Amino acid sequence: MRAGERAPDPLTVLAEGAVELQGRLPWSSNTTLLARVVLGDACVLAVYKPHRGERPLWDFPDRIYRREAAAWVLSEALGWAIVPPTVVREGPLGEGSLQLFVDADHEQHYFTIHDDETTHDQLRAVCAFDLVANNTDRKSGHVLLGRDGRVWAIDNALCFHPQPKLRTVIWEFAGEAVPEPLLADVARVAAAPPDALAGLLSAPEIDAFVTRARFLLDRGTFPDPDVSHRPYPWPLV
Repeated sequence: MRAGERAPDPLTVLAEGAVELQGRLPWSSNTTLLARVVLGDACVLAVYKPHRGERPLWDFPDRIYRREAAAWVLSEALGWAIVPPTVVREGPLGEGSLQLFVDADHEQHYFTIHDDETTHDQLRAVCAFDLVANNTDRKSGHVLLGRDGRVWAIDNALCFHPQPKLRTVIWEFAGEAVPEPLLADVARVAAAPPDALAGLLSAPEIDAFVTRARFLLDRGTFPDPDVSHRPYPWPLV
């Protein structure tokens, strides 16, 4: 890189860089790979989920990797920045999602992070996000604590189903009022969903997102678990 030149931002590196596979990440039901992405002198680590490595699901359509990108689009539109930068692009094993790898303390997960009350505002944002995105698989291990103290929500492929399917470990805030700043962000995005969602989700899925957002706005509180269906994922971590 020449003197005075600015390094490209991580999103640009993810979208335009050369993808070099480093190995498979363990404990994933679908093929999940660690990749090195290089653009000029810039380099980032990323999580690559190719379409060809997906297992078919009875209740979700093909190409669930696109929902990883849709979750990032929604997180950015809300202004919460809780989903790492994510793109859909071609990679060594074909099209898939490529998400910035989070430098996190992997001994920590939701249940341990919640023990620190200073993280609760960030966790409330993850909780509200999962409610409007209809997250079907928010395990404790899908909440990371970055080395900088920032909370991240990863593994968002099973979101945005048009039918109610919320399954999450985050129920500690049930009955609390949703903070007004979060509600204001939800109201803004529900009134004008990001155009980028149209290339990643179906029209009924976007309509269902708006309906869920409006329901949360009308309710104004975090809900209790719905015992009429299984409200927790498995395994929990």
